[in-house]
Amino acid sequence: MFFCKKRLFKTCFEKPLLNLIIINLVKMFTGIVECTGKVKSITKEEQNIIFLIESEISKELKIDQSISHNGVCLTVTDLNDNWHSVTAIDETLQKTNLGELKVGSVVNLERCLAANARFDGHIVQGHVDQTAICKNIQDEKGSWRFTFEYDASTGNMNVEKGSVCVNGVSLTVISAQKNTFEVAIIPYTYEHTSFQDIEIGTVVNLEFDIVGKYIKKMFEAYR
Repeated sequence: MFFCKKRLFKTCFEKPLLNLIIINLVKMFTGIVECTGKVKSITKEEQNIIFLIESEISKELKIDQSISHNGVCLTVTDLNDNWHSVTAIDETLQKTNLGELKVGSVVNLERCLAANARFDGHIVQGHVDQTAICKNIQDEKGSWRFTFEYDASTGNMNVEKGSVCVNGVSLTVISAQKNTFEVAIIPYTYEHTSFQDIEIGTVVNLEFDIVGKYIKKMFEAYR
């Protein structure tokens, strides 16, 4: 029995898993929000929606660049000195909270990690797994404790002290249950992200830890 578990653990970290992780490192985010942007216009084009976003980093972007918007990796399709536009297809709108954005909504923005940059958050792909609903906000007199609830039937899971990406923000899970988890937000994060706009009932994007998802898949194959 010990041999089987040891072999399973060894297999999980052999080439297949490492190769998948390396591939995802080619274009990745870290969940460290650079700035927020504001939705200036929303244009429907067949089943797609074009968002025009005004931000301080828009002037530094380029066409075809991948930018995380609330944790969703989107391609810059047009830009000017103080704005850029991105297109969200129907599948993205159905699986994320982008479809709920309105003119004036604030979104968290992050560019892909540069090859020579410091790794400050955790591996984030910009591929939202599912959404969650804010169920409670508790003022901790110096920080805020947010409770989120999600559909656990999808098979996604959190672990205490593990990482989770909420609306593009890399956070540490401080408490985890079957379908809920809690995170603590410090004043800096609260003031420099869209967390200050989250209320009870707000829908947020979730991306679970990619390393944990790969390990879970590998273990499931040996059941």
